[in-house]
Amino acid sequence: MIEAWIPVTLAAALFQTWRTALQQKLRGRLGVNATGFVRYVYALPSGLLFLTLACGVTGSGLPAVDGGFVLLCAAGGLLQIIGTSLLIMAFGYRNFAVGTAYSKTESVQGAIIGFIVLGEALHRLALAGIGIGVIGVLVLSLAGRGLKPGELLRATIQPAALCGLGAGFCFTTTGLAIRVASHRLGDGDLVVAALLSLVVTNALQTLMQGCYLLAREPEQFRLAFTTWRSSAWVGTLSACGSACWFFGFASAPVALVRALGQVEMVFTLLFSRFYLKETLRRADVAGLVLVVAGVLLVVAGR
Repeated sequence: MIEAWIPVTLAAALFQTWRTALQQKLRGRLGVNATGFVRYVYALPSGLLFLTLACGVTGSGLPAVDGGFVLLCAAGGLLQIIGTSLLIMAFGYRNFAVGTAYSKTESVQGAIIGFIVLGEALHRLALAGIGIGVIGVLVLSLAGRGLKPGELLRATIQPAALCGLGAGFCFTTTGLAIRVASHRLGDGDLVVAALLSLVVTNALQTLMQGCYLLAREPEQFRLAFTTWRSSAWVGTLSACGSACWFFGFASAPVALVRALGQVEMVFTLLFSRFYLKETLRRADVAGLVLVVAGVLLVVAGR
């Protein structure tokens, strides 16, 4: 029987791909920080709705929240904001492909950090799947860039790569913080715990990035609300995706969730091929095969 976190994580990757596509359209009207802000502020109402429905369906009350839980949610939310900024910074450098590729090492980083911090030992098959998946992501990210393995290794010390690695580290530690936060809520319903973690994290992210915008970019703060017709969809998809991610983090080791989430690259290329009618290159096909093979090994090794 398939464990619940597997289809939920696949749904998270699909929602994230969809949300990112909509965010790209907003970038022409909003700045970097405002684009990130609408992701949180408009996700909050959807998150509250999901939490209310989950409590009603399961008959569960809200679990008791302590200061440690709030602190972990704040840390996870801040790390996600920083990781997003680092990834955008990587795009700003000349070799943005390297930054993107290295940010996708988050599943490997998650396996290492999860083992050190939480003692999460993974099956050899799952570890092999993570490795193959990362290779597939590297192939997809660098396809057509003309970077040989030696050049990629030398590019590791470039700012784009360092920002990409930093982004991957932040995204991994975000997942670990949310996993620990969810487990602090006790042995109640996992869906309710994940959604409460989402609502608290989104509220804190809205406060943190909203205060920054209001102080440093007041015009962008205003635009974030005048573009509500488009921004609300970004927030709704973000809430759907984050709810799925948070459930995954609460249910399984972060490294496995992140590794399975690499299927996002497959969704992106399929969208490109069948919706935008773009042609796939041989490297794209090879990368897709590797990512899918890695995902299958991760699932089998669970």
